[in-house]
Amino acid sequence: MDLGDLAGKVVLVTGASRGIGAAVARGFAHHGAQVGVHFHSARDAAAAVARDIAAAGARAEIFQADLSDADEPARLVADAVARFGRIDVLVNNAGDLVGRHAMVDTPDDVLETIYRLNIRSVVAASKAAVIAMKRQGGGGAIVNSSSLAARNGGGGGSMLYAGSKGFVSTFTRGLAKDVARDGIRVNAVAPGIIETDLQDKHTSRAVLDQLAAATPLGRNAPAEDCVGAYLFLASARMSGFVTGQVIEVNGGLLMP
Repeated sequence: MDLGDLAGKVVLVTGASRGIGAAVARGFAHHGAQVGVHFHSARDAAAAVARDIAAAGARAEIFQADLSDADEPARLVADAVARFGRIDVLVNNAGDLVGRHAMVDTPDDVLETIYRLNIRSVVAASKAAVIAMKRQGGGGAIVNSSSLAARNGGGGGSMLYAGSKGFVSTFTRGLAKDVARDGIRVNAVAPGIIETDLQDKHTSRAVLDQLAAATPLGRNAPAEDCVGAYLFLASARMSGFVTGQVIEVNGGLLMP
């Protein structure tokens, strides 16, 4: 895959201290991008990702922000622009399932947390990035992290998470229409069962094994299996006529 156009680009990845975000940050660095590594509380993990990026010969900067705070997504983007001088790609990856609950047992604060982190932060960061990209003269890419749950309603007790990812998929399409004339492309990746600490925290080993057996490719995936989709959507050379799309990366578990 010829991704030479990513070399030197400034890419901000939210939720990049671990899991899919960390793998995506390293993937961009492999193709010569300058990478902003966002973290909330895991500073040491973010620093380790930044060291890996530097070892690959690319520039990395780490940025702390609590994206559940209404003002923090815009500040994060502004800080990245101030430090790098511009922003070419925003990857809205930060998010959380928070917890599995039956609807009648769901605490009110779970809904509020999912809304703030999985929905509001994506909107706020995207708005700030679009403003910055337009000031730069237009062009750029936003790649959002949706989920298989956006289409199938999620596993047991995760309907609020699934709903938030359904929003991300629909928002992706709407924003793509809104900013197309500015040369900004907006797409999303919808991972399936990816073996990360998020899954370890919320899903039992027995259930993960059952899902692997039900997947046509016969396995769940490491975070690295998602990276190519994000790189493809960020590269104008590879996907310059692709916008408003959601790429499913799920081993065939769902074939829409």
